[in-house]
Amino acid sequence: QCAAWFAEMKEAEEVVLTALPLFHVFGMTVCMNFGTALGMTLALVPNPRDIDALLKTLAKEKVTFLPAVPAIFNALNHHPDIERLDVSSIKACISGSAPIAPDVLERFEALTGSRITEGFGLSETSPVTHVNPMQGERRIGWVGIPVPDTDARVVDVDDGQKVLLPGEEGELVIRGPQVMQGYWKQPEETANSIRDGWFFTGDLAVMSEDGFFKIVGRKKDMINCNGLKVFPDEVDALLVSHDAILEAATIGVPDPKRGETVKSFIVLQPGRELDAEAVQSFCREHLAAYKIPREIEFLDELPKSSVLKVLRRELRERELAKRG
Repeated sequence: QCAAWFAEMKEAEEVVLTALPLFHVFGMTVCMNFGTALGMTLALVPNPRDIDALLKTLAKEKVTFLPAVPAIFNALNHHPDIERLDVSSIKACISGSAPIAPDVLERFEALTGSRITEGFGLSETSPVTHVNPMQGERRIGWVGIPVPDTDARVVDVDDGQKVLLPGEEGELVIRGPQVMQGYWKQPEETANSIRDGWFFTGDLAVMSEDGFFKIVGRKKDMINCNGLKVFPDEVDALLVSHDAILEAATIGVPDPKRGETVKSFIVLQPGRELDAEAVQSFCREHLAAYKIPREIEFLDELPKSSVLKVLRRELRERELAKRG
């Protein structure tokens, strides 16, 4: 499926930056398996948090294929040498694991002359299910269309049966050869996740009239404020567009009146200052009132997984422990 999608990649001629951990499905499949199958040189960077080494490897090894997560693209954007080193060898970048903010994508492309294609997948789907076309139309903020031999549709969240029309929001379900057989020794969880051959992703999505898919958020991450839905990804994408904010993560926290309220954790750009009132004022210009973070906490760094995915779960656990 990857080889069909990246048809412009030439056998035994490409160099793939392999900074994603190979024990994680993204790095294992897109860097190691796909790279090996096509005879690519794997330019290994043992620590994806070492942005100095990552950028130097990009330039020194003349990397042509860059699979990465949004946090890596964002960190490269703010590296002082990004404009000095020659990274013009890059043919294609693929971003996955989490939504990439449009500002991060556009800045990286402007700095490097490359093009980022956003895709989507899960560990349970090996992982790739959707990617924006490498040639032709690419829609920023959308995860693209299903890869070959893959069916996808959006169904009603409550009954899991009704197939929704284009533009209607529901749960994304997937069917294809890359879908897992089941969870190891968890038959009940497997039966809940795979129904009539369809894998229920737990992601909320919409499909366009012409078959492009957009991930709205995770069911478990959705914040319910007095019955109104707030999706953290939307809030975070706005926050990181502020020139003083490096990273942001938004969660729902208990609120006696609203059920839940919105709280955002923010990491500032080095040397920049910003207070909570200024952040809320910025949000007020772009978000509906109920989506504006009522609580803001500034951190030195956000908790992240081994592939630099922000761990909202850990932030929620901290908050719940703090509030008793």
